[in-house]
Order: sequence, then structure tokens, then C-alpha cells
Amino acid sequence: MVGSLVTSTQVFASNTLENVRVWPSAERTRIVFDLAHEPNYTYFTIFDNTPYRVVVDFHQTQSQKDLRALEFRSDVLRVVRTSSPPRSGTHRVVLEIASATAPEVFPLPPANGSGHRLVVDIPGATARPAASSPTSTAEEPRTPRTAEILPPRQLVIAIDAGHGGRDPGSIGPAGTQEKSVTLAVAQKLAQRINADPGMRAVLTRSGDQTVPLAQRTSLARRERADFFVSLHADAFTNAQPRGASVWVLSARRSETELGRALENKERLSEELIDVEHVLQDNDADPFLNRTLLDMFRDSSMAGGYEAAEILLDHLGRVTNLHRRRPEAASFAVLNSLRTPSVLVELGFISNPQKERLLINARHQDRLADALYEGIREYFLRNPVENTILAQTDIRTHVVASGESLSVIARRYGSSVEAIRTQNNLRSNTIRVGQRLEIPVAR
Repeated sequence: MVGSLVTSTQVFASNTLENVRVWPSAERTRIVFDLAHEPNYTYFTIFDNTPYRVVVDFHQTQSQKDLRALEFRSDVLRVVRTSSPPRSGTHRVVLEIASATAPEVFPLPPANGSGHRLVVDIPGATARPAASSPTSTAEEPRTPRTAEILPPRQLVIAIDAGHGGRDPGSIGPAGTQEKSVTLAVAQKLAQRINADPGMRAVLTRSGDQTVPLAQRTSLARRERADFFVSLHADAFTNAQPRGASVWVLSARRSETELGRALENKERLSEELIDVEHVLQDNDADPFLNRTLLDMFRDSSMAGGYEAAEILLDHLGRVTNLHRRRPEAASFAVLNSLRTPSVLVELGFISNPQKERLLINARHQDRLADALYEGIREYFLRNPVENTILAQTDIRTHVVASGESLSVIARRYGSSVEAIRTQNNLRSNTIRVGQRLEIPVAR
């Protein structure tokens, strides 16, 4: 699917992309970007649809190179082109490649007469015509030697710990800050997701940082998240309310967000990156943009509501609920038009009893378990094509003497969390002779 976002550390006020060179070889195709100064860049990959792409953003950079005039012959690299930049001052280059192969991307300092460079290596051999063949010419078509079959990927789950840094969120009667509770549960949920072979967690914050709302959802879009969950702890003017609830984006807010996305070039670029290859130039048809975003929005809103229902069912098994049905509201953090998104209120921190529970490690574990189980159930009901979870088989195992869940999980290449979820186990305790359903990737 998508590689981790990688960023250089130094920022120059202005830079120039002076040249682009392509070097095919028997091991790889190397693309070298020559720059006036040290590159300030980010890159990501798009491997969940074709054409497979490596997208490189050069920040605070202008270009003097016409990529349409670039000539090269490579079985690995198919197209080098520019694309609509996510923001002013950024120069975006897209490499269309033959297979979903992770690139190596690294800067090089000036040396041997060359200036600052950014190097992108795409693994894979380029065939060359046999020298002994009198009919071979440089113009003969070549057969790509890299695999076209895309391996199944992990689902990407974006977890947003509400508030943080200068924003403590709500504060309980004993002084507990909401930001601490949400981070603790977010980290526990991430551990469970990362222990599942079919999922990968992305945290919008990993510590006590101040993260703007726009940056939280933007990170989820750039990481190509399949699901977005924002964690909070509710508060009220009196101490009576105490239960958990799950919220989804309201219809009115969705219309507002659609309009904002169409007007915001940076966000539009992020929302449409999956389909930008069908938008032939930087002046794409605005009606086509709206149609595509409408499709994304309708799908994500329906998915968000179904996921909220499932999450409420699982949360209701470990804590009391304030609302038994999903609630709709105008939360800014639920503004993704392409990713099912929910906001979970873990409980009322303003209630003294609930405040004590929210800072209790065992209760946090139960909340994290419920959220993980709910998210996993949603994707089992709604499998995403070409993901590991969508290609999971169920095996039957009879527990033998001396076996534990961890031993069984290792034997089948599964995980303790996945086995517990599949069998509705509330602990790691199992008994000899017990029949377990084991989810196993094909």
C-alpha cells in the first residue's frame, strides 16, 4: 500500500530543481534529481491501485526542467511527470513504476563535480537486447521482469488521541486531564492493532504534543488510512452523565467539508491522489472533481455509521453507554471525504466514578480491546480488496496440553488478539480440548 512518510530535516527558503537523470541497470533504475541546494522533500507511495506510483514533493522548490523532454528506457520506470502540487512553493514529481516495489530514497551532498542530489532507486532489472542477435535493436519492446501481482497489504488505521500539548481537553473533578486519558487508550489500541498481522496503526500524536485539527486528518489522508478513529473523554456541567458514545459526521458538515475540499488546493490534492492519474492535467474538470469526491464521501459516511454501530456494541460489553445509537455532529476532526471516520467519547471525565475508571489501566485495556475488536469486525464484514484481512481463512484448532494462545498464534502465523476476537475470549485463559477458530492469512 503506502510507505511511511519520510521527511528531510533541513529547510531552505528557496531551491531549484535543475536536472533529472535516469540510469537503468541490471539491479535497479536510479533517478537522480540535481538541485541547487540540499533537498527539502517528502515522499510516499501509492500501491493500492494502478499505475503504481512514487510521489516526491520538493518543498520550497521551483523547477527548470521540462520532464516531457526526459528520455530513458527502463522496464522498471514507466513515466516521470509532474503533478498538481499540494501547496504553493512545492514541486511534485510522480514516478509511475512497473510493480509495487518499495523505493530507496536518499539525498547526496556535493561530490566529484556534482552538486546536491536526491536519489530514488527503484529495484528491478532492465532487460537489454542480446548482442549476438542480428535482429535486436534499441527500439525492441522489453518484457518487464518485475512482478505485476500486488501482494496483499495491511489495513492502515489512523488513531487520533484528542487534545494534547497546550490543550488539556476536559478536566475531571480530581484533576485528570482528557489529553492523558486519550493518549493512554490510543497507545494501547495501537499496540493491539500492530500485533494483528493484517493491520498497521498510525498515531496522530505519540506524546504530549499540540497537533492542529487539520494536521490530524491530513496525516490520515497522506498515510492512505483505511479508517480514522478519534478518542475523547466527554464532560458535562454536572456529574450525572457517565457513559460512552460514538459520533459520526453530520450530513450538513459533510456538505461543508466537500465545498472546502474543492476550494482548498492542498486538501483536494490529498483527497484525489488515488485518482489523480485520470485527471489529465493541473486544470482538471471541477465537475469531475466533485463527482469523485461525492463518491468518496457517500462511501465513507456509510462506512463510518456502520462502524459506529459495531463499536457501540463492543463498548457496551465493557462499559455503560450514554447513547446506544451513533450520534451525528459537526466535528471538524471527522472531515475526511474518503475514509470512514468516527469519534469515540470513552466516558464522562466529569463524573467522579468514571474519572477513576478512565485512569485505571485495566479499564483502559478493556476499552482498547473493545475498539480493536470492533474495528476488526467492521473490516471482516466489509473486506477491503487486496488486504491481508480480506484474504483470511479460518482454521479449527483443538487445544492440547501445555498450549497457550501465544504458542497457537505463532504456529498459525496469527496473533493472540485476532484469536481472542474471533472466539469472543475475554482473557488469555484456554482449556485443554477447547475448540478455537484461528484466523490465518492465505
